[in-house]
Amino acid sequence: MSPPPQTPRGAAGTGAGRTFIILNPAAGQDDPARLRRLVGGAFAARLASFELAETAFPGHATELARDAARLGYRAVCVVGGDGTIAEAATGLVGTGVPLAIIPRGTANQVAQNLQIPLALEDAVDVAIGGEPVAIDLGSVRGRAFALIAGAGLDAAVMASATRSLKERWGFGAYIYAAAKEALGAAPADFHIIADGREFQVRAVSVMLANVGELFTAFLPVSLSLAPQPARSWQDGLIDVIILAPRNLADFAAVLWNAARHRFSGDDRLIHLQAREVTISAEPAVPVQIDGDPAGMTPVHARVLPAAIEVLLPRDAAPEHEG
Repeated sequence: MSPPPQTPRGAAGTGAGRTFIILNPAAGQDDPARLRRLVGGAFAARLASFELAETAFPGHATELARDAARLGYRAVCVVGGDGTIAEAATGLVGTGVPLAIIPRGTANQVAQNLQIPLALEDAVDVAIGGEPVAIDLGSVRGRAFALIAGAGLDAAVMASATRSLKERWGFGAYIYAAAKEALGAAPADFHIIADGREFQVRAVSVMLANVGELFTAFLPVSLSLAPQPARSWQDGLIDVIILAPRNLADFAAVLWNAARHRFSGDDRLIHLQAREVTISAEPAVPVQIDGDPAGMTPVHARVLPAAIEVLLPRDAAPEHEG
């Protein structure tokens, strides 16, 4: 994925000084018409000019974000979940136009890692007056990912958490899908190349993380994706997490260790970091990018350091960015 030519921020255009809002009507459990009114009303109440468009098909957010950057909008604001954020981010790489997030998805993992408020009114405040902070992205098959790409069990879980399940159970759909897939998870023989280092391992999943933690509505702790999860989205590296449990008891142990940030001394949970990673498997296993199905292995990923800016709460932005 090659960044397009840099577009100067604030360039003159039909969108100058305005926010372009991309709303995914299929995200989360909100009524789209009501959500449009709430978002539009929140921007209008703050005297912030905007234009709003809804996504109509997979990849549409990428096209909308790229066009908004070309037209000189001050920011692109995603109202949706992690998949829509990843699509919009793909269209903003190299443009200099920041991304704002109003989290309305099922899991909202990117927003929680970046300390963006989940409450709509508070998120709008950040979208209008937040601090632009550079973050890394990963890239797989020409698409950016802000959260996680993966091969194996995690991709199967995402596929099992269908739209109808998420509408009915919200985040519980992922818990159900994880339990269902874990019961029948068959290991594969993975061949991993990370910055030239080669690994052969029998595992159920290999995850490539851009952020450091997973948050759930059912546990009082987060699940770490790296030994040092804070600011992992600014370290210029992909965290590679290899899950190799042998039974359900091992699954529980892996979750317990992740909750305690323990990634050493256990061959069931292996962690490493790299700038480029290639994953193949025998037999081939499904791949996902920020929750969306993305074919089968083999797959190649690389980090895009400081690829885009995201508008963050001013008290959450790193000191060196302020």
